[in-house]
This record gives sequence, C-alpha cells and structure tokens, in this order.
Amino acid sequence: MTSAGKLQDALAAIGVDPFDVTHVVFTHAHPDHLWGLLDDFDDPAFPNATYMIGKTEWDYWMDPKTVDTIGAGRTTFAVGAQRRLAMIKDNITTFADGEEILPGIAARATFGHTPGHMAIHVAQGSNNLMILGDCIGNHHVAFERPEWRSGTDQDGDLGATTRVALLDQLASEQMSVIGFHMPYPGIGRAEKRDDGYIFVADQ
Repeated sequence: MTSAGKLQDALAAIGVDPFDVTHVVFTHAHPDHLWGLLDDFDDPAFPNATYMIGKTEWDYWMDPKTVDTIGAGRTTFAVGAQRRLAMIKDNITTFADGEEILPGIAARATFGHTPGHMAIHVAQGSNNLMILGDCIGNHHVAFERPEWRSGTDQDGDLGATTRVALLDQLASEQMSVIGFHMPYPGIGRAEKRDDGYIFVADQ
C-alpha cells in the first residue's frame, strides 16, 4: 500500500507535532490501523497521548488463545497486535458501543471485520461524519452488494449484516463518511442505487 508508513510525514505536512496529540482512537487492531502506534525504535509514536479502543476488540486481541485460533493466515496479526497493545496497556482506555468517548465523538459497533470493530461517529452541530475503519472495506462490491460475504472479514455473515444496516443509515441520513480504503480523497457519502449503494467521493 503506497500510503503505508507515512503518518509522521502527513502530520508534519499539516503542522501537527506528535507530542501535541492527546488522544488516539483505534477502530480495530489490524496492522494497517494499529501498528503505526510505535515508531522505528519501538517507542510510542505519540508519547503524550491516551489510546482508546473498543473493549471487545481489546479483549479479543489480548486473549492468549487468539494466536492459536485466528487461523494461520492471520497469526502474525495476532502476534503483532498483542505485542503493540501490551506496550501501551498502562495508557489505554476501552469503550463500549454507543459510548461518547470524547465530546461529540461516539462509538458505533460494527462487528464482523474483526470481533470488536468500531466505527466512530463525529458530530458537530448539524454536521455528522462516520469514520468507517474497515467495516466497509472498498467502494465497489461492499457498496453494490453489501450483503455478500467478504473474505477480509473474520466473521463474513456478521460483517455483511453490519454493512447492510450501516449503509442504510448512512444513505438515509446522507452522512459523510471517511474510509481508509476508499478512493482519493477518502471522504464522501453513500447513495442508494437500485438494489445496492454507490460511493460518491467529495470533489
């Protein structure tokens, strides 16, 4: 992925010092969403931040049994997640579905991609935005056929149920979305189209 490993450069481009970051919220603990919490020297990338993750997600990845039950193709995910989360265990808080984790920022359970995946709902006045993480993993099949199982979801049936319900809400409320795997610029909205949906990117 061409965007991987560029978090620090991106922050520098917008004038954000990592030491000034106060909170880091994880949607889930897959490598491309979690492993950047440590720098090249295994020190926290955001030394003064409080880290936040869903309680179900935390419990799953920190369970010693996960490494043996996740499946051979994802064993490295579990090993890496446990190691990194253990390094910040004294500075992490967990949250539940529907909880306001920071002012105007609430958790939305979107289980399926991982056992405790959370989307993040940001509200300011009449403006609403959903940070999807990977509960909707692409802009084509996931929108057009959200009821189809996805091979990237740990629980394919639950992931499909999650997508169907979430896209119905997003389209009916015309809520803006940010998706890590959406096409540039990664922000847009869902529109109902025939039997499915389409992703309309902001211009």
